Amino acid sequence: MIDTHAHLDACAEPADDLVTRAREAGVERIVSVGTGLESCRETLAIAQRHEGVFAALGIHPHQAGDPDAAAVDELRELLADPNAVAVGETGLDHYRDYAPRDRQLELFERQLELAGELGKTVVIHTREASDDTAAALADFSGRVVLHCFSAPELVPVALERGYYVSFAGNVTYPKAEELREAARAVPCERLLAETDSPYLSPQPRRGRPNEPANVVHTLAALAAARDEPEDELGHQLDANAAAAFGLP
Repeated sequence: MIDTHAHLDACAEPADDLVTRAREAGVERIVSVGTGLESCRETLAIAQRHEGVFAALGIHPHQAGDPDAAAVDELRELLADPNAVAVGETGLDHYRDYAPRDRQLELFERQLELAGELGKTVVIHTREASDDTAAALADFSGRVVLHCFSAPELVPVALERGYYVSFAGNVTYPKAEELREAARAVPCERLLAETDSPYLSPQPRRGRPNEPANVVHTLAALAAARDEPEDELGHQLDANAAAAFGLP
């Protein structure tokens, strides 16, 4: 099993302990995500310490008004590391609006260009910005992962363009039937699972910090929603992640 999106550097517990517990739970691979340059450096260091941990490196839309937003060239240097498998998370967030929307779009477009230049998968954060996100991605021809999927209105776009759609712990919540319906609509070869640790703990772990070991609960919810055997779906998700991120 693989957790395709965790912020190991942002967790309260040491990343080394979280990786150990993940492996004990059968989660053998993790894509750890850096947001901002310092976070990306720490994420790379974690990946370098642990076989089976890979890095996605990007500048979050919340940081589009920060000095890091002007440092895409430095991000390019970090992405040259062989442990770096994706650009992101990047995208648009019109819910929090922590940064001006025009600056978010500019930063997003620069990171899309970088992903295209480097031939890297791009990991997308989008919140209350579905139309603008779809428009920004229209000319991007590389692999796209819609992380922590919570925008059912993007399902038709994802299906048409062949995007990977990644579901987090919120798909396990009792009132999240709309997300489970979206999960049923995604072709099995485009489905991914993640924790978004330390955020969005799945229902059996609500109230506690999330961690990669908990991706097994997201898998269980997806399998139940799709009426598929859990072990078979787990193998499929592992293969999907390898294809999405070019993992060995």
